[in-house]
Amino acid sequence: MADEIVANNSEKKAAKPKKAATPVVEAAAEMAVEATESKPRSNRKKSFDTGIEEALLFEKYSYKDVVINDLSLANYINMVPKSYPNVYGRQKHQGNVNVVERLMNKLMRGGTGHKVGGHVIRTKGQLQGKKLKVMHVVEDAFDIIAKNTKKNPLQIFVNALERAAPIEDTTRVRYGGISYNVAVDISSIRRVNVAINNLAFSAVIGAFKNRKTLSEALANELILASNNDPVSYAIKKRTESERMARSAR
Repeated sequence: MADEIVANNSEKKAAKPKKAATPVVEAAAEMAVEATESKPRSNRKKSFDTGIEEALLFEKYSYKDVVINDLSLANYINMVPKSYPNVYGRQKHQGNVNVVERLMNKLMRGGTGHKVGGHVIRTKGQLQGKKLKVMHVVEDAFDIIAKNTKKNPLQIFVNALERAAPIEDTTRVRYGGISYNVAVDISSIRRVNVAINNLAFSAVIGAFKNRKTLSEALANELILASNNDPVSYAIKKRTESERMARSAR
């Protein structure tokens, strides 16, 4: 009995007329077939234009061409593309701040200062807290570097950081009532900090009571340090710290 019911249902389905396709569906199918036949498939991926332009430093210098040769410093030389780097002090970790902005922050200081009780006191200065003024100083310095070297000033700055970063330093250890210096290795983040500090301080010294502007002094120091020139103040400080570390071994 069940076999007869199944046979009758299959006969009814076979005898039922099929629905005719609408003209719109037929036309779309024909167009799809013609398109596949006329245009052969390509293995190339489609390129989509996002419309987002590359952020250039000061709208002039590219971040893409900059190469960091010292891999130990690569994680701490932040090169996130920003036209005018300024995080308004919202980044607690120094490695997350653009390296050009860190140079600006080091330049916002009150002159060379004078020592009082072994500490350098800087209470008055024309650059303290004036971020926009320092930004123009760095921009002018990068323009001078680009004009004199015909290279990307960002690459010159990174090369100067790598050359000016010391590898060893000394620390004072007290043992049994006797204090003496011991050579120690420097962490990568401190190497970058020391290099930026020395480069900025040398620019301030070079422009202090001198006809050179701060931009010219900074550009000159970056070019000298990038070439590993012993005349550079930052290179002198690096050589001195490494020499003292070797003598304290």
